[in-house]
Amino acid sequence: MTDPLLLVDAYLVDALPEIWFGVVMFALAMYLTLDGFDFGIGMLYATRDDEHEKETFLTAFGPVWDANEVWVVAFGTMLLAAFPGVYSRVLADHYLLSIGFVLALLFRGLGPEMREQRDDERWKRYWDYSFVGGSFLAPLLFGTLAGRWVFDAPTLSLPALLTGVGLVTVSVVTGAAFLTAKTGSQLALDLRRYGIVATLAYLIGVVALLTTVVVTDTGGAADTVLSLPGGVVVVLSVITAGAGSVLALRGEYRAWLASALALPALLSLLVALLLYPTIYPPTGLTVREAVVSPLALNLVTILGFPALLLVLWYFKFLYGVFSGPVEGGGYET
Repeated sequence: MTDPLLLVDAYLVDALPEIWFGVVMFALAMYLTLDGFDFGIGMLYATRDDEHEKETFLTAFGPVWDANEVWVVAFGTMLLAAFPGVYSRVLADHYLLSIGFVLALLFRGLGPEMREQRDDERWKRYWDYSFVGGSFLAPLLFGTLAGRWVFDAPTLSLPALLTGVGLVTVSVVTGAAFLTAKTGSQLALDLRRYGIVATLAYLIGVVALLTTVVVTDTGGAADTVLSLPGGVVVVLSVITAGAGSVLALRGEYRAWLASALALPALLSLLVALLLYPTIYPPTGLTVREAVVSPLALNLVTILGFPALLLVLWYFKFLYGVFSGPVEGGGYET
């Protein structure tokens, strides 16, 4: 008798639940990295008074920011596909934060679109407020939600709030690094100052968060922070942040961008280490307990992985096309 195409009682690979946990965390890392610099650009936009500089900011990330939001959809879709119980509990237990995050994304997105509809200073100013406010609130609320999830802490607790503030500051770092790599030298000199200050704020916030976690043993995370894998990630984050600041001061902006984008990726890795083997600390659910049945996971794997590879190819193509610096309100490719 030949083997069935889809296994009913066994996974295609024994470690498939853990692989899907890694895929979900990968989607989270992609979102924090790519849409993170979008948020940073939105916050740095508040420092500009000159209309030409504002247009330069919008042009710099205009071709990619819609696409970057795909990763929050991918994160939610993958979580729902592989761990539906966790997906429902996250939305139910963090309902207000989730709704606030979606509304912040809405107003962030409306800002640049609506300001172009009328040539009126007051109209543009109001929609600029919408753009900047949404760019600030989205990472703050998403980070606070992540802090509640990972540390099983109340919304107004230090671990949750510090996670939100940390995501805000690292977004400013990546936004500043992205803009310096895209814009002229004079504007870059100004922006790198904001990026270096934000880097320092991020490091201070990380130290404060980890100190709070270790002292209070919030959610049992102290062992992970002090263990070899977690400790290595923390040390790498500090080294990467410091090296990025040095690169910025030396004017090596593309190298700074690479190091800056590594920060949210390392942050996502730390989140994965803090969670695993648990995936939802408030209930104590582990990855193996929360995952769907073998048949469903096998089917999702066969259908989902090619789609993920297609999305990754599209992003490689997109960033290749718009890889050049902003020149005169457009792109030089």
